Amino acid sequence: MAILHGSWLSNETHSSFWIWCETWRGRAARDVQPTAGEIPVHPFAMKLSELLAFCAERPLVLPINLEERLQTRSLYLPSYREEEDAPFLPLLSESRDRVAELGQLPLQRWQVEGIALEPQEAAQFLQAVPLGSLEGERAYPGGSLRFWAQVYRWSLDLVARCKFLPGLAQEEEGRARSAWYPLLDSAIDRARLAQMSRLMPAVCRAHADGEIEPQGLLLSFLGAMVNVQVRTWLEGSLKVTKPSFVQQWLQSLAKSSGQLAAEPEQLHRALAAIETWTRPIEDFVVTPEAKKLGGDRFQACFVLQPPSEGEVRWGKLDWKLNYCLQSASDPDISLDAATIWQYPVDELRYCDRVIANPQESLLQGLGLAGRLYAPILASLEQRQPTQCLLNPIEVYEFVRSSAWQLQDNGFGIILPPGLASGRGEKRLGLKIKAKVSRKKGERLGLKTPLNYQLELAVGDTSISREDFDRLLAQQSPLVEVDGEWLALQPADVRAAQAVLAPNTEPLPLLVEDALRLSTGETKTLAKLPVTGFTATGVLKELIDNLIDNKPIQIVETPEDFRGELRPYQSFGVSWLAFLEQWSFGACLADDMGLGKTPQFLAFLLHLKEKNTLQKPCLVVCPTSVIGNWEREIKKFSPTLTASVHHGDKRDKGTTFAKNIRNKDLVITSYSLLYRDIKSLETIDWEGVVLDEAQNIKNPQAKQAQAARSLKAGFRIALTGTPVENRLSELWSILEFLNPGFLGGQQFFQRRFAIPIEKYGDRDSLYQLRSLVRPFILRRLKTDKEIVRDLPEKQEMSVYCGLSVEQATLYQQLTEESLQKIDAAEGIERHGLILTLLLKLKQLCNHPAHYLKEPRLERGARSGKLLRLQEMLEEVLAEGEGLRGSLQDRALIFTQFAEWGKLLQPYLERQLKTEVLFLYGSTSRDRRQEMVDRFQHDPEGPRILILSLKAGGTGLNLTRANHVFHVDRWWNPAVENQATDRAFRIGQQRNVQVHKFVCTGTLEERIEEIINSKKQLAEQTVDAGEQWLTKLDTEQLRNLLLLDRSAILDEE
Repeated sequence: MAILHGSWLSNETHSSFWIWCETWRGRAARDVQPTAGEIPVHPFAMKLSELLAFCAERPLVLPINLEERLQTRSLYLPSYREEEDAPFLPLLSESRDRVAELGQLPLQRWQVEGIALEPQEAAQFLQAVPLGSLEGERAYPGGSLRFWAQVYRWSLDLVARCKFLPGLAQEEEGRARSAWYPLLDSAIDRARLAQMSRLMPAVCRAHADGEIEPQGLLLSFLGAMVNVQVRTWLEGSLKVTKPSFVQQWLQSLAKSSGQLAAEPEQLHRALAAIETWTRPIEDFVVTPEAKKLGGDRFQACFVLQPPSEGEVRWGKLDWKLNYCLQSASDPDISLDAATIWQYPVDELRYCDRVIANPQESLLQGLGLAGRLYAPILASLEQRQPTQCLLNPIEVYEFVRSSAWQLQDNGFGIILPPGLASGRGEKRLGLKIKAKVSRKKGERLGLKTPLNYQLELAVGDTSISREDFDRLLAQQSPLVEVDGEWLALQPADVRAAQAVLAPNTEPLPLLVEDALRLSTGETKTLAKLPVTGFTATGVLKELIDNLIDNKPIQIVETPEDFRGELRPYQSFGVSWLAFLEQWSFGACLADDMGLGKTPQFLAFLLHLKEKNTLQKPCLVVCPTSVIGNWEREIKKFSPTLTASVHHGDKRDKGTTFAKNIRNKDLVITSYSLLYRDIKSLETIDWEGVVLDEAQNIKNPQAKQAQAARSLKAGFRIALTGTPVENRLSELWSILEFLNPGFLGGQQFFQRRFAIPIEKYGDRDSLYQLRSLVRPFILRRLKTDKEIVRDLPEKQEMSVYCGLSVEQATLYQQLTEESLQKIDAAEGIERHGLILTLLLKLKQLCNHPAHYLKEPRLERGARSGKLLRLQEMLEEVLAEGEGLRGSLQDRALIFTQFAEWGKLLQPYLERQLKTEVLFLYGSTSRDRRQEMVDRFQHDPEGPRILILSLKAGGTGLNLTRANHVFHVDRWWNPAVENQATDRAFRIGQQRNVQVHKFVCTGTLEERIEEIINSKKQLAEQTVDAGEQWLTKLDTEQLRNLLLLDRSAILDEE
């Protein structure tokens, strides 16, 4: 873990951007005792050499001679003690999960080494800093660095909008410095300043012990960045034509230093002229002395007033643009020009505020505004102007254009509510009232047509054809409807006339359009904005449940379901049943271990109970979990008839169709889905279910295309990770579930993926969530409602098939060994049996383990490794975006150190994450470091492999919430001891224990025997495998016999 930080250091003579980095260090660093009276060195901060190496490995733009820029500074950071008498430690910046645990923390001073960058260098550096976290990076860049990178990008926006002014400042005698100052006169920029000041991370001011206000520090940095950008832009472009001081000043504005010689009298005259020139906007110019912007300043403001009813009756249609002064900090406070002219005073008290030089301020504002808007300039011919008159055409132009130009230049604008931009703006639009007609026995779905009526409307007010004709008869671009004004846009008028035309063919609308209209994704219809959508009947019920979160009816647990559904699972079954009624596709995206399979099986039994399961349902899953599906069906729903479409002797074509006719379920794998698509796509399935649906995340993959081509009454996707890396994965799953609902792939990329992933567009993200939320049910293990329903420890067997290679070696090893065992006696026989059991365990792990190969290459050679990798991918994906103790972490136990040595590098390559391995030969210091990183490092490795003997006792690893027993000791007491490394005092989350079993082998049969005597076995610590040596050869043969139906297909 590494967290790169940035701080802006500024004083009267010099400014620089200081970068430093904190990283996790083990206990040795934390045990260093500070010398009395000295500021302690930050134990987690990188030394200069480490920082240089860290930056060199990343695409950051830094100057060459960084060693010369080393600075050691003291920072005030939140600190805590691990024990009462222990020394203080600084809290790592990303340890947000520990704040609640530790409570209010004191600030302590720490020495930190860092690199100081000049403003020009800082601009280049920040331009390369990503605004979000990077794939493969943990916590880099830190929140402070991302904050300054955002402010830097704001400075670029200001320069692009020409929001800057030239300035001049006196230095020592005979010297001056030119500068470009930001101009924050618009309401948008002032709001952004207030927001960024409020959101500034505390670590940005850690060097100042809170003595610097956030806004002052922010303005200083913003000023430096704008100055750098404009100088770079103008480099060498201003040439001296006359050797005057003003010409020298202008030329210096295009040079990097900005210094120039100045005679006192020349400088005095220039400073006075600049002050006079900038006085009307001086409160919004960011000078080096600026600590706060604006204050209680009053600005010129323009209030648009429509004609009264009496004036309209007399034919006076002119509008008034009234003048006033408005508080920049509180727009609700304003004073009209007529009142201002009545009081020729230097200070005017109004609403507990003081308006300095009110008449002069008003005239200055009107003079500046007149340069932007001619009618205001014309009114200044009056001695005491209070307003200007505008005809309707001028008002329309003012509302559509000039008002926003004035506002962007720092003037207040107040428009009638219907003309104000944003949510209050009134436009000619459409109101839609829709329903669906359900015929007896007809299934409704996204493609079901709507019966609907259209009405013209202004906001919530419907207008008839006659009303619309009367509005047009006024021949004015501005009309009044129910007391509110509306700007009639020519394009809207033409679209409305087309809607009302008698020969216009009505647009076909479907149920999916109703959902888009309800979420706000569809904003226009027939080129007019949709101002209202009303559903009636069953369509209203659907929208209430899906869009407005009205509770759905909970179905009763089917009588044939074996087991008990937890409350959240009952809801999941009911949710699937509700969507099935509408033939909507559903994505059940619960976290791993929350029981997606039992929920689906209960749903299927519900259909069977209702007599609506008339045809077989197809389940497509990874090859590695076919056996799990068979067992889950037998365990929870034995009355469901199931068939496995798998193996080299599987049925195809008409034989396949005939043999599955009376089945409830058919199970197949993703590899066979596209291989046997000709057989599968001829069947009219009751439903198609994709387990581990992330397998179709690539929409161009053969299996994704094959899944979309299947015919089905309903479609369900089961996955713990609906989105792993890209939004295109979500599109692929939703395209399978509800074809066309999110549009084509290219449209989806333009509308959602690029705006969200590339630009962080929150509006697009909100809209996408609104669209997909009805079809995705995701519950997390950390949800409070779920935690209450779960046991503290869940134990589950994970059944894995053998690869063809494993099965061949298993058969060969068993036959050869049994012949030797049959011929041996006594202790020799005893030893041969134990050796055979050992080799079979190694073989079930992976052929490379059994054959003593030096490296793991292909996970597909082992069904057990294939499934372990899939489950670990889900563990890592479930923790993405979370920090610290909220992330899922896993312990993997094996009794073979050599297997752990093979497994560690393989998992690191496949999962692209660090994996720790602790075994008997691990040194004491290294062992402590591993435990320390796994248990305490906020961004430490999330997977730890342990040999059962080295890690089975004596360790506290409560940060793990997943425990994997990959190969089995066949001693419940020993395995429970290992599990208790995570499930013990201090564990604050539910622990899931996954016990791997190879089906059709001795592992499955021993599992059955132990489970039948589990209570006794758990009490007998020394049971182990010794009892197996007492079996005769025939009993042993029956135990070891390979069930070839459990062999996995070659992928």
